[in-house]
Amino acid sequence: MGWLLSGGVDLVDPDAVWHLPLRPHELFGAGATALEYDDALHAVATAPSEVLFLGVDRLRELVQANPRLLPLLPAVPRLPRARPRAATAQSGNIMTQPIASLIKRTPVSIDRAQSIREAARRMAEAKVSSILLTQDEQLFGLATDRDLRSRVLAAGLDTERPVADIATLAPLTLQTRDSVFDAMVLMARQNVHHAPILDGARLVGMVTATDLTLYHSPSAVYLTSDIYQQPDLAGLVACSGRVKDLQSSLAKAETSAYSTGHIITSVTDAFTVRLIQLAERQLGPAPVPYAWVAAGSQARMEQAARTDQDNCLVLSDDYRAEQHGEYFRAFSKLVCDGLDACGYVHCPGEIMAMTDKWRQPKARWQQYFTQWINKPEPMALMLTSVFFDLRAVHGDTDLLDGLRQEVLGRTRGHTLFLAHMVSNALKQRPPLGLFGQITVSRGGEHPRSVDLKHGGVVPIVDLARIYALAGGLAPVNTQDRLEVAAQSGEVSPQSARDLVDALEFIAGLRIDHQTRQIADGQPPDNHLKLEELSSFERGTLRDAFGVVQKLQAVLAQRYQAGF
Repeated sequence: MGWLLSGGVDLVDPDAVWHLPLRPHELFGAGATALEYDDALHAVATAPSEVLFLGVDRLRELVQANPRLLPLLPAVPRLPRARPRAATAQSGNIMTQPIASLIKRTPVSIDRAQSIREAARRMAEAKVSSILLTQDEQLFGLATDRDLRSRVLAAGLDTERPVADIATLAPLTLQTRDSVFDAMVLMARQNVHHAPILDGARLVGMVTATDLTLYHSPSAVYLTSDIYQQPDLAGLVACSGRVKDLQSSLAKAETSAYSTGHIITSVTDAFTVRLIQLAERQLGPAPVPYAWVAAGSQARMEQAARTDQDNCLVLSDDYRAEQHGEYFRAFSKLVCDGLDACGYVHCPGEIMAMTDKWRQPKARWQQYFTQWINKPEPMALMLTSVFFDLRAVHGDTDLLDGLRQEVLGRTRGHTLFLAHMVSNALKQRPPLGLFGQITVSRGGEHPRSVDLKHGGVVPIVDLARIYALAGGLAPVNTQDRLEVAAQSGEVSPQSARDLVDALEFIAGLRIDHQTRQIADGQPPDNHLKLEELSSFERGTLRDAFGVVQKLQAVLAQRYQAGF
């Protein structure tokens, strides 16, 4: 273990894509804990330095004799999750690798005009569960063993008919450059178990849910599949108990916070869509088109442990309250109450589709946004933190897409509105004291803790939202917003990278904290005690908060003339 007495030392990874500057009196190294030291990291002096070194064996003797030393010593240096090193095939980081790495064989295919019998023979001969249909050497469709069972055998269909008669035409596909994570999210969100892989337009292979079983990811795919098969609310409630196990498995696999958010939110979307399907089965088809819209963290694909629900309905302008109001009132209540039963509790602020105000035709939503932008009063600013993060989950997505395009056109360059947004965002600041040290709560329900959500995650989400609204940028996810904002010039590329890394690290700590609570049978929360962290992690958390504080100050200076 090293103790930096003076000078400067950076911890860096072998590719120099990540580094952490250490300050005098900080510790680094290993041997003090039961965790293995990551020898892929190197300590590099950045200035003439004095370092006191203590041997691992001697350090262990001291810790055994004085256990109170343990919280002061560094555990395994933890890389910010946004910059993972190359990982082995068994780690969670495999999900960042190209999906092409999972292709095991040349694609098993057949011309669309060939018979069902010939397709079944080739599948049996190749020992595969699906076959790709082609036309002029281009992908045309996909047939699976399930299609053979349900569409041929069960229906008594003539096996000499063309295989195209039973196939899924124009199936969802992935490109070779897409990641394993992209494949998992596609399968989870769309409830499919087979995805053809293309290189441009050229067919190169197939990946199935089974191919993902070695990489800790199929649980989300199979969970969403089970969700869509449930016949009633009781079955969905039973499925909801598996969400916490999914989050725990992702945490154990060291899956990034970005990927975890997409995976967990895909499951939330599946519960939402299945409840919508069950509601329509009970009430009949909707009388006019609608879009069921997620707001807040679900819209941003950033959910972790289950939380309250934020949603709304955008209805077609053909909607007439006297003719259609009762249907959508009953419909939205069935879905929102169903989500509550599955653990996504009713929003305390009643920002839900079952609330009359948030179940309106598109024209009314246009009026809402116009009022919020032109008259950014305190209540309007509070609502912007929810309703400026929207994503259509089910229904006519064009209703929301058109609305969002109009809104972004109005917010772009609207200095007065953005100045109010910045002022409102600055109410959530990182918990740093006068001299840059982390401050903890002094009392209340969670004494001597740091609120990772409101002190770390929310301020970054607010910054990214302001960049997106200022530039009229379409992404909703926070990391996606930061990356696009850097490309558009709303924020410098270095600042965007710093915020992405800060978000990944803070959100990762939050996920790990909640996973430990779930394992201990406690309800997950956002309040982390600093003694749960190593000195390295405390230093990194302080630096992450510092990044947020600095960029909040930059925005405050940029828009102070707007008032």
